[in-house]
Amino acid sequence: MRPTFAMPILMLCSLALTTTLRAAEGRPKITGISHIAVYASDMTATEHYYVNSIGAVKQSDPENKLGVRYAINATQFVEVLPLPANAGVNRLDHTGWNTDNAEGMRLYLAGKGWKTPTKVTGNSDGSKSFRVDDPEGNVVEFVQPSAHPKVVNTANAPGHHIIHVGFLVHSREAEDKFYRELLGFRPYWFGGMKDDKVDWVSQQAPDSHDWLEYMLTSGPSGSGIPSTMSQQTLGVLDHLSIGVTSVPDSYKKLVAENRLMGRFDKEPKIGKDGKYQFNMYDPDGIRLELMEFHAREKPCCSAFTADDPTE
Repeated sequence: MRPTFAMPILMLCSLALTTTLRAAEGRPKITGISHIAVYASDMTATEHYYVNSIGAVKQSDPENKLGVRYAINATQFVEVLPLPANAGVNRLDHTGWNTDNAEGMRLYLAGKGWKTPTKVTGNSDGSKSFRVDDPEGNVVEFVQPSAHPKVVNTANAPGHHIIHVGFLVHSREAEDKFYRELLGFRPYWFGGMKDDKVDWVSQQAPDSHDWLEYMLTSGPSGSGIPSTMSQQTLGVLDHLSIGVTSVPDSYKKLVAENRLMGRFDKEPKIGKDGKYQFNMYDPDGIRLELMEFHAREKPCCSAFTADDPTE
């Protein structure tokens, strides 16, 4: 049975490589996750969560004077913005990816027929950025970090690398046209609560091991947030993950230092992907998942098809 099982995996890897090479033609590098931007109904409570529980460093926001950044490292952060009046249950503003050439990326996307702004924005921290919509209307920002990013001391954080972000997706096929076919993201893992149903699809950035996770839900592509979905459920789908060497050890440290607040898992557990994880939630319900870099058990549903991220 081994040869019949290996062939689909080899074909999948070959197709992924072909797609990545085709998308890479003329495309600047996408070097990993930049940030996730979320809304807060209580900026003070959210600051306490990200500084005290997560150990991030508070910074001013060079893109929005009303916002705040909570840095995880010199080029990755959580951006927190005041809750808009019309947000409803939504608490996600956008996700961001680092690139080595923002203007080159803008020109690449425009050349492929994607709607882009007429120019990139130069920010006060020396970074350059622009935003586009993906096929389902999720806002995606491409950021060229400053040539000399400010070093941050996050010694109190359980981890120092945002290894993935995820959000609600209706159509895997529609999103793949942008992330895989146009940008060159490549398969990493997929799985679900049940072995015969795909609920999560992880795709690594083309020039990094950071990944985007489609959190699949029913409904046609572009239909937005289902009217029956609660803020709590949506906050589980719209999330970020910080990589750690040992989730159990990180959990014990957070407990010993009395840093857990609000809603969080009862204890760490091994997920369907075989990796230890522990979920914490900010005051508005956005999930932050501490996750180990490597699986301890065989994953369900599919094998990993790319290398794991590292510290």
